Amino acid sequence: MASTQVKRLLTAIAVIALVIMAITGKIENANKRFLSVATASTGGTYYPMGVGLANVWSHHLKQENIQVTGQSSAGSIENIDLLQKNEAQLAILQSLIAVEAYQGVRSFKNHPYQDLRSISVLWPNVEHFVLVDDKVKDGTLNDIAGTRFSVGPQASGTEQSTLIILQGVNLSKQKIHPEYLGYGDTVSAMRDGRLDGGALPAGVPASAVTDMYASGVPARILNVTDEQLKKINAIANSWFRFIIKPETYPRQKQPIHTIAQPNILMTTRKIDEKTIYELTKVMFENQKEVHQIHSSAKYILPENALKGVSVPLHLGAYRYYREIGLNIPDYLVPPELKSTNNQH
Repeated sequence: MASTQVKRLLTAIAVIALVIMAITGKIENANKRFLSVATASTGGTYYPMGVGLANVWSHHLKQENIQVTGQSSAGSIENIDLLQKNEAQLAILQSLIAVEAYQGVRSFKNHPYQDLRSISVLWPNVEHFVLVDDKVKDGTLNDIAGTRFSVGPQASGTEQSTLIILQGVNLSKQKIHPEYLGYGDTVSAMRDGRLDGGALPAGVPASAVTDMYASGVPARILNVTDEQLKKINAIANSWFRFIIKPETYPRQKQPIHTIAQPNILMTTRKIDEKTIYELTKVMFENQKEVHQIHSSAKYILPENALKGVSVPLHLGAYRYYREIGLNIPDYLVPPELKSTNNQH
């Protein structure tokens, strides 16, 4: 009899304990802020970068009850959609796509997304315009005219950015013989003599370009002049000067003066200032952990934070950069701050 009562008592205690735990868990979760970072497919750099940053944020902002997770997606264009629907609160975007969405041009014609805000550049997509030696005249983008040139797979970010760059140097698909190949296939076709060159934007060093140099394809990376950069940015203000140091690739003895387009951490105006301030601060004040996420993450430094950013900053990121004394150009000042100042 006594043992039955003890069993009942223990069962009752266990049930009460479970209820308390469930309630406590609910209260904890009720106080927690869940944020999601939209990245791209799991095969590229976006996904490991997003997941890595999410882990660093969640670890350091535990006391603030902020938990961040990375989610895979189809990439920049879908990420805009996820931000608009609040299915993601943060996203990694190609600078070009961010500018198009904010201004409502090209892919986003008549659908401007004015709530979009920048946090920081993460790493650069460096333009590698490669061309076989016997087509090289002045060693710049001008040499692409009339060649059999791969602009990247159809409907890809590579194709979109390549066509804008070509437009900046008065070239178009009509003035070249375009092909639509991926990176590895571009180098293979050049090796076989079926193609003169191609656009291979990527983090440095790009494996396809290393392969091109190492396997003895008689080709090189073209330079982009200051004048060409200016004309390209007049069409879509997304690129900045990038120098590929000598010996980055096998047999590459000279520095290459090319351009890069940043991949940027973005959010929306609707996320509160304190949250974005905390995320920005944690990212820049735990550099050792951040740089271990991926080889490209070593670029995440305060001095690179605004290189090539064209969409205004979020108030939280703006506040952090002001605190550390970063020079912020006028066009990156949050519009909500400008409107407040105008009212005073």
